[in-house]
Amino acid sequence: MPTEQNKHTIDDIIECCKTYLHEQKNLGIIVKAYEVAKEKHDGQFRKSGDPYIQHPIEVAYILATLHAGPSTIVAGLLHDVLEDTDTTKEELTRDFNKDVAEIVDGVTKISKLKYMTKEKALAHNHEKLLLAMAKDIRVVLVKIADRLHNIKTIEYHQDIEKRKRIAQETLDLYAPLAHRLGMYRIKAELEDLSFKAIDPDKYHAIAAEISTRKAEREDDIVIMNAKIKELLDKNNIHDYEIKGRIKNIYSIYRKIITKNKKMDDIFDLLALRVIVNTIEECYRVLGIIHSIWTPIPMRFKDYIAVPKPNMYQSLHTTVVGINGRIYEIQIRTYDMDKIAELGIAAHWAYKENTSYSPEKEQIEIANKLKWYKDLTTYVENSETEDPLDSIIEDIFSANVYIFTPKGDVYDFPAGSMPLDFAYRIHSDIGNRTVGAIVNGKIVPLSYKLKTGDVVEIKTSKTCLGPTSAWMKLAKTTHAKTKIKTFINKKQRDSLVDKGTEEFLAVSKNLGYNPANLEDKQVNDLFGKNGLKTVEDLYCSIGKGEISALAAMNRILGITDAKLDDEAALRQYSEDSSNNRKRVAKNGYGIIIDGLDRAKIRLGNCCEPVYGDEISGYISKGNGIIIHRVECPNAQKAEPERFIHVYWDKNFSGKIFDTTLKVSSIDRKNLVADMINTLNSCDVTIASVTCTKGKGGECISKFKLQVANVDALNNAIVNLNKIREIYQIERVNK
Repeated sequence: MPTEQNKHTIDDIIECCKTYLHEQKNLGIIVKAYEVAKEKHDGQFRKSGDPYIQHPIEVAYILATLHAGPSTIVAGLLHDVLEDTDTTKEELTRDFNKDVAEIVDGVTKISKLKYMTKEKALAHNHEKLLLAMAKDIRVVLVKIADRLHNIKTIEYHQDIEKRKRIAQETLDLYAPLAHRLGMYRIKAELEDLSFKAIDPDKYHAIAAEISTRKAEREDDIVIMNAKIKELLDKNNIHDYEIKGRIKNIYSIYRKIITKNKKMDDIFDLLALRVIVNTIEECYRVLGIIHSIWTPIPMRFKDYIAVPKPNMYQSLHTTVVGINGRIYEIQIRTYDMDKIAELGIAAHWAYKENTSYSPEKEQIEIANKLKWYKDLTTYVENSETEDPLDSIIEDIFSANVYIFTPKGDVYDFPAGSMPLDFAYRIHSDIGNRTVGAIVNGKIVPLSYKLKTGDVVEIKTSKTCLGPTSAWMKLAKTTHAKTKIKTFINKKQRDSLVDKGTEEFLAVSKNLGYNPANLEDKQVNDLFGKNGLKTVEDLYCSIGKGEISALAAMNRILGITDAKLDDEAALRQYSEDSSNNRKRVAKNGYGIIIDGLDRAKIRLGNCCEPVYGDEISGYISKGNGIIIHRVECPNAQKAEPERFIHVYWDKNFSGKIFDTTLKVSSIDRKNLVADMINTLNSCDVTIASVTCTKGKGGECISKFKLQVANVDALNNAIVNLNKIREIYQIERVNK
């Protein structure tokens, strides 16, 4: 808990903001938010006994130190009003702006997550946090600031077990997020304070050991510092700073536990940091230090040439220095030092009088963090029953850095294999892979890549392409998606051949010339079944979704009788308790208990596709209309006319129409890139419209044909990799 001396006030927030915010309207809205928050939380108190308003003040102050924008700071002051007061989202939009309301709403939704120690529950919370971050990273920034102040005051929780649960959640969720965002200072605070709450005895033991060793080495550090200063001055390096750095307590504990190390083995316990102006000076300083003191082999790391995924850059070397002592020395520029402390916050610092927008901010952050654009891929396309694996391993695990023979660097999740590398280079290279050479030696495709590996992929034009076994030889979702797409296309080609053969045989018996069948006729006759072309029809026949004879009967004008609406209602009522095996017989893959041949059509308003959550509406004259459950029209309709419907799990092959609205920042060839991306996925583009606004926005609508919601979601995930895109949504007409 902050002491009386360091508790902050609204004046402290404003003074901090004045260092980078100069427009009165920006400062004014922050003061207004404070006044609203104070009024809303009036009469509420923290477990510490402080008025509740002290908590939002501390959260906002943390955000101000990160140079967050006015909307983010306002959201920090108001982050609890939706959950703890009678304030509504509409009020926040009216009194402030939509931006503030959305951030506060996002923070509130995260706050409602209930932490449990079970892995699946933890995975769920990871997923919600990551999705919130993908939508607007400021939501998670406010939540991290919120958690930081809460963990500072955790001692006031009387329930020790609850205190430990909150601390463990912080270690599991919020500290890793802060790390991946490069926010070392906050990450270290979260870790140490949580560790102290979970195991105070071990915390104090390590803290005491550090204090002792610091005292023992105080003189050595002073002498080493002076010697480095002397060397820099002698070599005409000016405007530098040398400072000490003590490793945070929890990271020392982790090294002791996970790497079975003793305190004497932790060379970076006490480190010296040299900060200069330029990258060139970084390497000059490194050379000077190595010319005087012997570096320890295998302890040099160049994070300037190969930055960490969280943007961290620095040179790390360990040398035998004064009195034969071992010293870790870090060398970086002032900009690198700022990023090392604040992470992405150092990049997104709010700038007045610029064309600022949340969307542009998201794009900027995605450009800085290589893993950020793939975030939704890891969340939405998990191949495992427990998404924890893909979230933790792909997002939070330490990455490995791989080199091409030309020296290009790629980062991958730990455990990645050569196929992941091949598909990262290009899909065609991945599909034609026949082997891999790592560091000059042939390795199997099951080889796990390690940092520093130089990888060369061997390809062949005669390669038959991926098989289902390749799915086990790929770690990343990107590679698995490309493999699955290829296999699906290959299977489709085989089904088309099979369907063609069956259709030709029936045509011959009936004296019909299949050459007369055109795409337009197929679309007219089978379009409602998702079949638009002759090839679609043959594929459907090959899958067994429609028989060649039934297709021919429809082409020749022979149709099946259908039940009218009232008959359908009666049959549903009379036979709904029938327990026989339920199989969809309507061509849509939709099952209605007791109804085999009901007249069904998909709602044009919401365009449901296989796998969506759906409901059936018994219309007046148009049979049963299938809606997505979130469809606005369905929510307004008469509830008594809805019946339970669901998808046949064994159904496949029908193609469904759906429409995506894509909001993006316009640039040259953007639409072409979106089309190319969609063409690489297992979807078909039926039409495209594009509208461009005055502010550089581009609104595109893609009418797509997809087999199921998984294929649609995969297309959305791949579209999201285009950095200019900031929102994708399905259209409800």
